Amino acid sequence: MSLDRIESNFDREVERLGVRIKDMDQLKVRDDVFDEVTLMALYKLVHKGWITAIGGSISTGKEANVFIGERGDLDIAIKIYRIRTANFNTMSEYIIGDRRFTGIKRTKKDLIFTWTRKEFSNLKRAADVGLSVPMPLVWDRNILIMGFLGEDERPYPHLRSVELEHPATVYSEVLSFMMRLYQQAGLVHADLSEFNILYGDRLYVIDMGQSVTPDHPRAKFFLARDISNVNRYFRGFCTVMDEKEIFSKITRGGDVEFTPPKRE
Repeated sequence: MSLDRIESNFDREVERLGVRIKDMDQLKVRDDVFDEVTLMALYKLVHKGWITAIGGSISTGKEANVFIGERGDLDIAIKIYRIRTANFNTMSEYIIGDRRFTGIKRTKKDLIFTWTRKEFSNLKRAADVGLSVPMPLVWDRNILIMGFLGEDERPYPHLRSVELEHPATVYSEVLSFMMRLYQQAGLVHADLSEFNILYGDRLYVIDMGQSVTPDHPRAKFFLARDISNVNRYFRGFCTVMDEKEIFSKITRGGDVEFTPPKRE
């Protein structure tokens, strides 16, 4: 079936099911986002009632676009990984060696499907222990549906865009998140920085497709890199802890509070 035919069928089905398109101009990015596979997955999610309204883009990254949507009265985020342009080699680094996802075919499409399932699994692990992450709802092929993080259809800002009143407190909260993620959820974020932390009523960590379990061959390297990224950012606002000390506290276990030294 041609892409034009699928798009036409999708539009008709969306209309038949009463799904509102809230910003059609924003959705006219079908060349690299709404390909045949994506439209089929979206069709399935609409048919099952996971999506009742689709709005405009709220985030455009290197690998994925995120659109705001609705499921009844619930605001949702619809994350769509781009099959045509996603970085195959970068994704492989985080999937190969993860015991949860062995035997994966190394075609681009299968890898991206696995990446979507992996992000859903990682978010669920984090949410299950009470960490502040987007609530994972469902996934299909290259589409992940999550709870929306924001107010009045506006997403919370990234940490890098927020003027913090008490940066040392927020720094401690980020370190505590990393410790709980490792010790309770059994994960290392593996790409943590001011670009994937949102700050609203509290801080939220997003973009967890690359997150790995502690037994991944490169988990320790990824954890050390996360710590370095966090310290690099907060060093301009408050006194930061020694990176080796942070690494030790996170990996050795136990209930340890992070209290950075006061700036003299």
